[in-house]
This record gives sequence, structure tokens and C-alpha cells, in this order.
Amino acid sequence: MREHTKRKVIFKVFRFNQETDHLPYYLKYEMEVAQDEVILDILNRIKWEFDGSFSYRRSCRHGICGSCAIKVNQKPVLSCTENVFNLIDMYGNELVLEPQDEKRAIKDMVIDKKNFWQKYSQVKPFLVAEINNHPKHENIISQEEVDLLDESDYCIQCGNCFYACPSVKVNDEYLGPAALLKAFRFNADIRDNAKNERLDIVNEPGAGVWDCVKCYECAEACPKDLSPISKIGKLHNQIFQNNKAINNVATRHAVGFKSSIKKHGILDEGELVRYSEGSIGVLKHLPEAYTMWKKGKIIMPWNMPKSKNMDEIKKLVEISSTVDF
Repeated sequence: MREHTKRKVIFKVFRFNQETDHLPYYLKYEMEVAQDEVILDILNRIKWEFDGSFSYRRSCRHGICGSCAIKVNQKPVLSCTENVFNLIDMYGNELVLEPQDEKRAIKDMVIDKKNFWQKYSQVKPFLVAEINNHPKHENIISQEEVDLLDESDYCIQCGNCFYACPSVKVNDEYLGPAALLKAFRFNADIRDNAKNERLDIVNEPGAGVWDCVKCYECAEACPKDLSPISKIGKLHNQIFQNNKAINNVATRHAVGFKSSIKKHGILDEGELVRYSEGSIGVLKHLPEAYTMWKKGKIIMPWNMPKSKNMDEIKKLVEISSTVDF
């Protein structure tokens, strides 16, 4: 039970109109908030009570369409499901409301999502199958076959994971977590006939799964708790299972990581770099290696320790390995 049914809150709100403004700015709105209000209620109140020109997207109000996604204190949220009191408990009585990507702002919370939809469409986000134009019954699959999708069909394309991804910010080619999750969704569907084609797309260096940096920002940002990074990992496995893995730095990194854990029980970071990039490739990392060595992050090969219970660790690696590298 909360002590108060209402709290005074200051909302610091991103404002920008690309037709009239050279730079964005922030305006503050102070209001009393009830304990049952969500962020979408606040966006509505700003428009209805303070400034009718304030712009944002909304539609279903049921956490299904993904239209109202924004950031609150840099946290990606769905406005229609995020309780204001919970955010106050987390961040205090001043909340900063911003669009998903300030650089793509058109007007206030409304952004140009062209880059998101372009990447999304590249992975063939639809079922490719021979169909009967005049079916007499539904194409039903078993519960076990549904479970293979790992709930990836629940994605609402809100874009929170995409705009939270650091790889997307620095790499214009990278497809991003939403597109890769959708690629997995249809590759995991037993009715689909375009699996190899999608694997070729997501296996592309620079654009595909190998450019995920495993930061888990997408998992934190997803309002449906779908963990896009786990689906990216499963696409890695599909690439190996279908003999599409190319001998490059990314795939050698995956192989070297597993080998190191199996050999030592812990990660040999120095050997992982050498295995992934070769002895000559190590030279460009010498400054970083020296800094890591001083902080105890790199151990010389002859001093590399082993974890306790190595037999058990090896068994766990073998049990958890679903593909041969």
C-alpha cells in the first residue's frame, strides 16, 4: 500500500518541431498524479491541460500496438503500461520524458521510424509457404511446435529494443534486435520454407547476428520480456547447424569462447583474442592488453588457473552445447 493517493511531480519534457525549431529544448510541467495513472495519462494531460500542440503517438492503450513507446529518464517504456508511481519510486519526483531517438524526432515524442522498418523488412518477416487458396480447415500445429517459437510471436514491433541497442547507434548496417528476433520467429516456425534465405541474411558480416555485442540492453528494453538477445543466440546455433558459419573473427570468437571454458572453466581473454584474430591480429590490441594485464584481467598462459570441479564443468558444456562448431 502506498502512503499517498496523489503525488506532485515535475515532468521535464522534450520539445521539438522540425519545421520551426533549430534545436530541441525541454519544458517543465508540474502536476498532481494519481497512483493509478500511467505515462500515457500524463502525455494526454500535457496536451489537454497545458499545450494542445504537444505531439505523441498512441492507439490501443492495451500494450499491444507499440505506438506509444518513449523513454522516461532514459528507460524505454510503453507509455500505456508504465505506472507513474513506480517510476517516481525509481527516479524521484522529476521525470524526463523523451522520444525513443532524439536525433530522429519529427515533433516532440513522434520520431521518424523509417530506419527501424527498413531493417525489419529485410529479414522477410512473414511466413513463406505453399498455401491452399481455398483451405477447408486451419493449418494447425502442435503445442510442442508452438513452443519452438519461444514466445517470439508476441513481439509488438514497438522499437524499444532497436533504439536502445548500442550497435544500432554506431553501425548503420546492423539489422538490430527486433528484426533478428522476427527472423528467428519465422525460422522457428515449422511451416516456413525460407529458413536458409533468412540465415544468409542474418549471417551477413556487419548487418547480422555477429555484430550483437551481448550487452543485454534489448532484453532490458523489451516491454514483453521476450529477450531478443536469446533469440539472436539461437540464430547463431541455426547458422552452425545448417553449415553456414564462415571462418571469420566472429565465428572463431564463439568457438574460442566455448573452448576456453571447457579447458579452464574460466575465460582466457588473452588466448581468446589470439584465437579469434590470429597472432598478427593480437598486435593491434597490445595497448589495451597491457592495461588489462596491469589490472589482472589477463593472465600469462603458464599461470592460467583452472576452476574447481572441471569434470562437472566439462559435462555442463557438453550438455548445453546443441551444435558442433
